[in-house]
Amino acid sequence: MPRRHLTAAVLTALLLTTGGVVAHADDEPTGAPPGSTNTSPAPKVDANSPGLKLADGATLAPAKVLDIKSVVEDLSGDERRTDTNEDVTFALQAEVLFPKDSAKLNPDGNSRIQAIADEIENQKASSVRVFGFTDDLGSYAHGLKLSKNRAEAVHDALTAALGAQGGNITFQVRGYSEDYPIADNDSEQGRKKNRRVEVSLPKSN
Repeated sequence: MPRRHLTAAVLTALLLTTGGVVAHADDEPTGAPPGSTNTSPAPKVDANSPGLKLADGATLAPAKVLDIKSVVEDLSGDERRTDTNEDVTFALQAEVLFPKDSAKLNPDGNSRIQAIADEIENQKASSVRVFGFTDDLGSYAHGLKLSKNRAEAVHDALTAALGAQGGNITFQVRGYSEDYPIADNDSEQGRKKNRRVEVSLPKSN
């Protein structure tokens, strides 16, 4: 018999033995293709297998809770909420809160700040950070003053919305001008994202 026929015959008759189950080489593969859901039952694990035991003197690493971050932005991009295990941060675009180059809140801004005040009450927060930011147009000093004035305006609106509870909260109010951008200042779309006020508070347990 020619060698090539012998090789083909051997391959056709090849058997794979796994855990006592015998399968022909031309059977359907048991693994699912990438991106698909494998509905086949998971293989059984032998809890007494030596490969699952720690070596002498070895210890398990301490348990660690991973920080899960959730970001939700409205369709217009005017407001973004970020949740982590530790805190909640609201980022409001300046155009939603103020007229151009102004620190006077408009009616729409006040309604959005009321929603943030409600969240502060829900979380029973005892400390709140209110930070203002601008884009890189104009001088740094002007941006520093404008971002601080806008942060103070949001702070004042929050304390008014919180009423008596506002007196029990420690506020940090700061302006950072063009520092800490979250987008590229080379486009108007990016600069719009950077012109913002962020309100952060710790998440209750």
